[in-house]
Amino acid sequence: MLKFTLSTAAVFACTALAQSEAALSEAGPGQVDLQPPAQSYPEGAAIPRSLTEAEAAFIDRFPIVAQQSRAAPPGLVRTPAEYDPCEGIMIAWEGISGWRTILAQMARDITTIGDAEVWVYVDSTSERSSASTTIQNAGADMSRVHFLVKTTDTIWIRDYGPRHIYMGVQPDGTGGVRAMVDHTYNRPRPNDNTVPAHFAAERNQPIYLIPLVHGGGNFHLESGNPMGFGHSTRLIVNENPSLTEDQIIGYWRDYQNLETTLYTPYPTYVDATQHIDMWMIMLDDDKVMISEWVNEPNSSWNITSNNAAADFAARGFTVYRIPAVRSGGTHYTFTNAVICNDLVLVPSYTNSTAAAHNSTALSVWQAAYPNKTIRQINAQSIVTYAGVLHCIMMHVPRCAGGTAPTAYITSLNAGGAYEPGTSLPIEWLTDDDVGATTVDLLLSTDGGLSFPTTIAAALNAGSGSYDWVVPDIATTQAKVRLVVHDADGNTGFDDTDQLFTINGTLCTADWNDDGELNFFDVVGFLDAFSAQDPAADLTGDGVFDFFDAVAFLGLFASGCP
Repeated sequence: MLKFTLSTAAVFACTALAQSEAALSEAGPGQVDLQPPAQSYPEGAAIPRSLTEAEAAFIDRFPIVAQQSRAAPPGLVRTPAEYDPCEGIMIAWEGISGWRTILAQMARDITTIGDAEVWVYVDSTSERSSASTTIQNAGADMSRVHFLVKTTDTIWIRDYGPRHIYMGVQPDGTGGVRAMVDHTYNRPRPNDNTVPAHFAAERNQPIYLIPLVHGGGNFHLESGNPMGFGHSTRLIVNENPSLTEDQIIGYWRDYQNLETTLYTPYPTYVDATQHIDMWMIMLDDDKVMISEWVNEPNSSWNITSNNAAADFAARGFTVYRIPAVRSGGTHYTFTNAVICNDLVLVPSYTNSTAAAHNSTALSVWQAAYPNKTIRQINAQSIVTYAGVLHCIMMHVPRCAGGTAPTAYITSLNAGGAYEPGTSLPIEWLTDDDVGATTVDLLLSTDGGLSFPTTIAAALNAGSGSYDWVVPDIATTQAKVRLVVHDADGNTGFDDTDQLFTINGTLCTADWNDDGELNFFDVVGFLDAFSAQDPAADLTGDGVFDFFDAVAFLGLFASGCP
């Protein structure tokens, strides 16, 4: 049995459970929505991060099953880590007054010290007004606070929010456009489970559904170049009983380009969530922080932490150990922190057992990040509900190009051969810190060495597609480049991945195969002639002389079909 008492919210959930069972007895299969209704989570209630007793009873009868997946993201993917550049964080304005005070303090520090934005989910316009007042009174930069009106059930957005990826990255992991990966939330909280799709629509970014039941706090990762490394507890195996460990790891590889290590979870009587973010946090590509149970050094959960620390040390990581304690059935963690650019938000506590370690924890964080600002936030009001700061926010990474826009051509990447006159859709995605405005499409016929031909210019970047009529040129070295422009005058580009062929009419005089006869063809022929390129021996006599030049000029004067 969980350690939480049957709160008002649990009573509502029990009522919903009884109603669902009654409906099931009266209706046929497939006719009942077995998710508890939204009123199971009344506004202002302290809903724990872990399952309530009523929720546990509900999913015992009606297990949560992963939603049917959509295809994995195309192309090469990189998943950014929390220590990578951050555009901002997402939060949900839920819970009791003390929790909202914490959210307001986080918003203040993120917008004024962390150089980042805050997206706040509120249930209504009236709640937006009250949340705005609270956050403003806390001292936040309100120009960087953005409200999204959508009903949520709970504050624990780390567990149900979207994880971001960069899609269409280069082989070294640079570039790419932001997209999102969602999972089926491991709680029967329907409004929370739809937040990722809502945020993706707000941001006009693609979203991919990984076929896993999961809570996002049970995952940490190292940024890759482009492949990264993930870390989770074997709770994920219990949540997906029809899948093997290899299949679960394979999904993370396919959707996020991560190789993942699974760890033994803490017992539920130590940590009700069994999430890895309660005892580990990645600090950099070669630094990690892991809990050390100073009052229970021989416990199985401290052995789990010690084993993980040893594994990281063997990989060459600097491992920082930070205190963790239990008191009154509550897990007091100092790893459940928020990293946002040059700011780190760290929990502190007033419970006497935990408070004795506040200063030590601060010192460990300062040693790990000597060049960042470390701010402590009193999390006593929320920690007894099985989570703290990291659990109530979700990172949003910056555009991969920084202030420059990025692009990803999603079509024509597999090569192939095309006939002149064929209509080919060129499709793309763009990304930017202020918003992409227009795109240009260019054609290369020399394998990407140059792009002299403009297919189309000043297209609306948001249109995402252009129907290109293939010209009558002959080349086996075709590539398309998309150049994206933003409102600040910055540019970025992406090229199709593979060369493709255009089976056009061969025209020798069109030396650069761009479909036009001009000065550049003459220069190209003369360069080849000077280099004694066999292609310039137009008479085929093995000699490079005046007659080859005359032959070229004759072809040039005759024009192309």
